[in-house]
Amino acid sequence: MRDEPTALGWVDLETSSAADWDVAQVRRLAQRLGYALVWPPELSPLPLIDQVRCADVDAVITPSLEHLNVLAVNAIMSVANVEIVLPRLSFHRWAEIAPAGWLR
Repeated sequence: MRDEPTALGWVDLETSSAADWDVAQVRRLAQRLGYALVWPPELSPLPLIDQVRCADVDAVITPSLEHLNVLAVNAIMSVANVEIVLPRLSFHRWAEIAPAGWLR
């Protein structure tokens, strides 16, 4: 991760009916949560999870769950948090090590 908390903004242009509004919403939430925001390249052939790994971010921020599918959310949670603007939801990354006494 970077020195300061960093998030990847993600707006699926095929899903968005108002891309400028969605981008503004993602920027506002990133600022409110204290993340420096970076955006993926516009025409990347990489799947989203690979873009998240390459960007080395702490979180992915997206306007709504419609911009991600369930498999993408699950994959992202292996490396980063997922923050949703509306409805306001947070999905924290999976723990790397199980807490002591959990596997009894």
